[in-house]
Amino acid sequence: MPDILITDDGPVRIIRMNRLDKKNALTLPMYEAMAQAIGNAATNSAIRCLMFAGGPNVYCAGNDIGDFMKAAQGGGLGQPILNFLYALARCEKPIVAAVNGNAVGVGTTMLMHCDYVVAGHEAKLSTPFVALGLVPEAASSLIAPRLMGHARAFSLLVMGQPLNAQEAKEAGIVNLVVDAAATDAQGLAAAHRIAGLPPQGVLVSRLLMRGSPDEIVARIDEEAEAFKVRLRSPDAQAAFMAFMTRKK
Repeated sequence: MPDILITDDGPVRIIRMNRLDKKNALTLPMYEAMAQAIGNAATNSAIRCLMFAGGPNVYCAGNDIGDFMKAAQGGGLGQPILNFLYALARCEKPIVAAVNGNAVGVGTTMLMHCDYVVAGHEAKLSTPFVALGLVPEAASSLIAPRLMGHARAFSLLVMGQPLNAQEAKEAGIVNLVVDAAATDAQGLAAAHRIAGLPPQGVLVSRLLMRGSPDEIVARIDEEAEAFKVRLRSPDAQAAFMAFMTRKK
């Protein structure tokens, strides 16, 4: 079964991370598949809303460490990752997310590009970038302070302090906290409510609220350059090697 499952439920495109044996750690092909699903939806007038989802007990464990080690050797994030982040930033269709279990790293920062997030009551959001010798990505260094204030953003992005579902709701990342078993259904219901609204009204309103994506893309690129430098740093190399040693 594919690691990314793309299904259309009427006007809602569901993008489901399905590498459950690896807790939905994202590989480069998974990033590319999600970027293509977003891009294809842009030219499909029948699709009016997108929804990201994971498994019953895990949303996304962040980046696959093996791919990250290769990226470090290659000197950057990898084009598939950037393609996905650009697709998120430039997506004109509204995005919903249904989050159960852990959302780590990009599993959390991608939520900052979503318009409506439903979280199961046991969901936990964390961004251990700095602890790995890295820096935040997905324009989270720009979006998070605007969304939740500098103090909360610093705690999450720099100190790596996780947020539970209720704390994420209070911070403005999550809209609705529900029982874990109801997460997908509630997310899909919200996506269909959005899809049922006049599409041009949604499009223009969303653009007015979010502003030009160019600023977001510019920050993605700025973070990517800093990320490239940090990937080669002794701190990052030591953190990755320690992780790989523990895995063995």
